[in-house]
Amino acid sequence: MKKPLIIFGAGDIAQLAHFYFTSDSNYEVVAFSVDAAYLTDTIFCGLPVCPFEELSTHYPPENFELFAALSYSKLNAVRKEKYLAGKSMGYRFASFISSHATILNEGRIGENCFVLEDNTIQPFVTLGNNVTLWSGNHIGHHSIIKDHAFIASHVVISGGVEIGEQCFIGVNATLRDHIKVGERCVVGAGALLLADADSEGLYVGSATERSKVPSTKLRKI
Repeated sequence: MKKPLIIFGAGDIAQLAHFYFTSDSNYEVVAFSVDAAYLTDTIFCGLPVCPFEELSTHYPPENFELFAALSYSKLNAVRKEKYLAGKSMGYRFASFISSHATILNEGRIGENCFVLEDNTIQPFVTLGNNVTLWSGNHIGHHSIIKDHAFIASHVVISGGVEIGEQCFIGVNATLRDHIKVGERCVVGAGALLLADADSEGLYVGSATERSKVPSTKLRKI
């Protein structure tokens, strides 16, 4: 029998979470929840939407688990806030671990983690609570990703890296081995990080500029 699950959120990530949990987990999504101030519809994905302030009354924490399906908004602070609020209400949080990911770290993965397809998590890696790994990342051996971090797609995190709380690592970023990234850092898309990063650092890769030659002048295309 599948375990009943409430998803917090009613946006794109909540819709994705509903798809993944429904198609590839031992959970059954039975309802959604949002803060009352943001409740615009009582139905989402064909399921009821309950005001978060009333959630424990209609879906008591002893009978239902919770998943916060939120983005990296405000350096993951919004997702962190809702995770901590749910914990204070007594809810256990589910994690989604794709069956199409390669997980070799003996299950050292916390609550409310969202690990999508084609991630490779090598041995001796530790993932904290409320960590998102979008699709296609490499998390090298002995690395530590602390609570409330968000790793976008196709990131390479080499061995022995420590990533602090509430960090955001953008698409195609590369982190060399045995460095430490302080809390609330942003490593932008395509960035190459070769040394330790202090807390609240911003590291942005170079964008590709338009060539002076127009595409119509290319001979082989």
